[in-house]
Amino acid sequence: MGPAGLTLAATTHEARSGRRAGRSAATAAPRPGQRASRRRNLLWVALFLSPWLIGFLVFTAWPVMYSGYLSFTDYDVLTDPEWVGLENYERMLADPDVRLSLWNTFYFTAIQVPLQVVVALALALLLNQAGRAAGFFRTAFFLPKMTPPVAVGILLLLLFNGQDGLINQVLGWFGIEGPAWTTDPAWVKPGLILMSLWSVGSSVIILLAALRNVPSELYESARVDGASFFQRTVTITVPMISGPIFFIFVVNSIAGFQTFTESYTAFFGSGNTTYSNDAALFFAIYLFRQAFEFLEMGYASALAWLMFVIILIVTLIQLRVSRRFVYYEGEQR
Repeated sequence: MGPAGLTLAATTHEARSGRRAGRSAATAAPRPGQRASRRRNLLWVALFLSPWLIGFLVFTAWPVMYSGYLSFTDYDVLTDPEWVGLENYERMLADPDVRLSLWNTFYFTAIQVPLQVVVALALALLLNQAGRAAGFFRTAFFLPKMTPPVAVGILLLLLFNGQDGLINQVLGWFGIEGPAWTTDPAWVKPGLILMSLWSVGSSVIILLAALRNVPSELYESARVDGASFFQRTVTITVPMISGPIFFIFVVNSIAGFQTFTESYTAFFGSGNTTYSNDAALFFAIYLFRQAFEFLEMGYASALAWLMFVIILIVTLIQLRVSRRFVYYEGEQR
């Protein structure tokens, strides 16, 4: 190719490069109308999100930050906060009621959460075989969840009364002498754990929805191989719905650490001062009493931050463990 040809080729290449650069610049730089449209969209997004953002800042973010400040003060609501440094946290380390309430809370959560998951899974498996009647039973299992927690606390006293409660009456039909659920410290927490199963309906609905999404081909293959119902449940059902099970486990764990209303209604709300109170003293109840009965707002704020740290640590541990046991469809292992 001669010099003229080289010059023509170079000119053509530069022209094409210029056109591509022009198109790229036109694509990268939005037109004035497009910029105005994006600004309007952002304004509408901010407008629709503003109620939640304002509510979050006013009723969540600010109280959390302010409670962090109060945890370093002596504050009784009636007078201005007085800075005391780490005194409230040092007091927690020496407070026997903190250790007692933490033990009660961990005991309750460690037993109640796995038990609720097992019961919810068993009921969901039954409902999954119910056919057309599943809709009725799904509603029936969920309705107790709508019961106010205060009513559940009162119901606990009626059902688990050691003398004439319904639970002990049923046990008496089989010749079993029921324990004093509400007065014997050894049976107070087991009674509360059993009563917590009253609200298992929401977990049942979540697991039932997960069961409906398990591919039927997996069960058919397992049946061809001669697998029993138990084997299919362990090797197919549980791994395939491990994500929803893990979600229920985490949410119920957080709720277990914050358990309050039912126990407070049954053992503290009526002014009951019997020895069974110690067995029912959960951490949230102790925090509430320090804040609103004894007006120790600074100390209660420190207790609240301790609860936050404990729940955070437990949740992070659960998230860490879930990496080995939770299966998500489409995830590469």
